Amino acid sequence: MEEARGSSLPYAPLCDGRLYLRNRAVGRYTALEWTSEFLRSHVWGGEEIVGLVRKEFFSDHFVEQGTAATPLTAAVAASTEPDWPLAASLDPGKSQGRVAPENLDIELGQAKDTLMPGRWYPARGVPGVYVSFIQPRMISSKVLESYPGVVNRLDSVEAGALDYLVAFDLAEFDLGFALGTDHPRVSWSDRPPQELRAGLPGPDGISSVAPLVSNGMISPNLAGCTVAAFAGGFKREHGAFRYGTLAKQNHGTHYGFIEQGVVFSKLLPGLATLYTLDDGTVGMKTWAQADNSLLPRIKFARQNGVPLIEYDPATNTSAPGSLVARWGPGNWSGSAEEELRSLRAGACLQETPNRRFLVYGYFSTATPSAMARVFQAYSCRYAMHLDMNAPELTYLALYLHQGTQLGVEYLVRAMSESDKQTDNGPLLRFLRYPDNRDFFYLMRREANRR
Repeated sequence: MEEARGSSLPYAPLCDGRLYLRNRAVGRYTALEWTSEFLRSHVWGGEEIVGLVRKEFFSDHFVEQGTAATPLTAAVAASTEPDWPLAASLDPGKSQGRVAPENLDIELGQAKDTLMPGRWYPARGVPGVYVSFIQPRMISSKVLESYPGVVNRLDSVEAGALDYLVAFDLAEFDLGFALGTDHPRVSWSDRPPQELRAGLPGPDGISSVAPLVSNGMISPNLAGCTVAAFAGGFKREHGAFRYGTLAKQNHGTHYGFIEQGVVFSKLLPGLATLYTLDDGTVGMKTWAQADNSLLPRIKFARQNGVPLIEYDPATNTSAPGSLVARWGPGNWSGSAEEELRSLRAGACLQETPNRRFLVYGYFSTATPSAMARVFQAYSCRYAMHLDMNAPELTYLALYLHQGTQLGVEYLVRAMSESDKQTDNGPLLRFLRYPDNRDFFYLMRREANRR
């Protein structure tokens, strides 16, 4: 134990590798993350400086509109399979001006200019994973004109922005969640007023996870069956409410999270929640007080704001969340002037007659309203926001295991800059070295349960 504790390994092997000791590790920050963290933590008014820089220099910086693509025959365009995810509901007239997803990095086995928006394509070499792309302007009028007042009309920039989606067949994968070395923290967010703190060091009565260790990477015994990882939700400082009803409840309603059955921060009512039960079932829902009965069975969970799409079990229908168009009460981040368009990521649960899919969405520039419309077009049962503003915060990597060789494909090319580049290829965050941020990961089910 002393030798393991004295090593520099985040997971130090014991008993010939049958056990691992989790050692405290230093999580990697990209240059952008480090600068933002330094300003927020050490400079008076740092949060305002970060917001100003984001507005002036990064507004629509990552927007994609695709490149022109040639028309296809109806026979090619209609190709699909019954066990694939549901295609998006598109307006035939709007989707004729086709575009190619030029920055897509996942290999689909065919030329990008032959791909149809709104359709799904299997990732080559990774069974159970599918990729799609869309421009919100292509969505059917029936969807775009539904729920007026609940969802804002889309402006021309976000309507023409290219969005990417990756679907994982939950019959083939288990979902895990891990804290980063530093985020999300368990201390207070600055957003709730001081009078709600009641003298506590944090909203859950603690200010640190010690003596437990969160080391920001996948355990080595799971690395061989992990096929994908993607960035999690907001940091603690942004993961609580300043305005609205939820700001006045539960000490400001800080977002909760659970790893390996350990409640690091309580799951609170009113928040969108992605979770995994002890039998591997993946669910998404708006947490209610009555759901605390599930806690003994929850293995992983992450809350992040309020729902983009919410499911009503009484009517068996889904609809955009009631706070999608409300900046303050929805805690959507952005600015007080409701300048909400930014690079964003989200997740949804889609159910077909034969399958259930966890879908990750990357929106090159979008408001919460645009995200809701896209998830609505893909018939999502439930959807929630994840992180935003930069490729490293909306990161998704797909791992290709070929014997002892490990390949990687990123959802979009810019995400490769988040990984350390070496002479032997990229050193992958979450999988091969610790990261400061929390993340989700998907494991091949049969291999994980051996």
